[in-house]
Amino acid sequence: MSAKKAIVTGGSKGIGSGIVRRLAAQGWDVVFSYGRHAEDALALRDELKNAHGVRCECFAAALEVPGNGKRLFEQATEFLGGLDLLVNNAGVTILQSILEMPEESIDYLINLDFRNYIVMMQLAIRYMARRGTKGAVINITSSRGQRAYPGDALYGGLKAGLNRAIESIALDAAPYGIRVNNVAPGAICIRTKEEIVRELGDKVPTDFWDVLGQRIPLERAGTPADIADAVAFLASEQASYITGVTLRVDGGLILPGMPEIWSEEFTQHGWGYSKKEKFEE
Repeated sequence: MSAKKAIVTGGSKGIGSGIVRRLAAQGWDVVFSYGRHAEDALALRDELKNAHGVRCECFAAALEVPGNGKRLFEQATEFLGGLDLLVNNAGVTILQSILEMPEESIDYLINLDFRNYIVMMQLAIRYMARRGTKGAVINITSSRGQRAYPGDALYGGLKAGLNRAIESIALDAAPYGIRVNNVAPGAICIRTKEEIVRELGDKVPTDFWDVLGQRIPLERAGTPADIADAVAFLASEQASYITGVTLRVDGGLILPGMPEIWSEEFTQHGWGYSKKEKFEE
């Protein structure tokens, strides 16, 4: 029985690498794209081939440039010889007040975080439909598509647009047996403390994710493996009756909204009482 075949955009680091690792561990042949981190991408490719015996390749692709998504898709499907799953993950987070955001950043975000997702979905769904493949498309969006924060008008708005867009795309794809869903991460720890020091210097405290995790209802930040679990489920036969859904994976991050209590006693929690405090009342 031949292995199933997947394309993952932005697969060399962070959430994307977690997804690529999970699919390869389950026996998928995988092609993933990368932007600037060629050394990391090649190391991951070789690791997965050696560890799991799957066919794996990576291609450089600046997906904010129109035309590069199609080129990547053609390279990937030629290597794989088919397609059962597309995971749109490549993207960037730019948080800036709309009063200050330059037009170049607006164009960059629209092209990478929205336009390319739509183009890649169209390519994948057409490819599967022509071959009678009842495959899946999964986009990585964000909990910011459902909750507003200062500075994320464009980033959050584009993610919200994807959440709405896939509902209609799922209807277009359903007659061909192709399912289309989103996974919306919350606060995901994508860098180790060593990587924070190496890549961000003193811009972010090394205990950033630990401190933030204390303010999330499930009391920890998420991991790439948490998102990979959701993707693997939605790509599986166990999810064969699920389409047009945005699955939020955020530890309850955005459930409470504005904290009801604000005092020194409760500042460690962004959402109110902890379980322990509540039971001790």
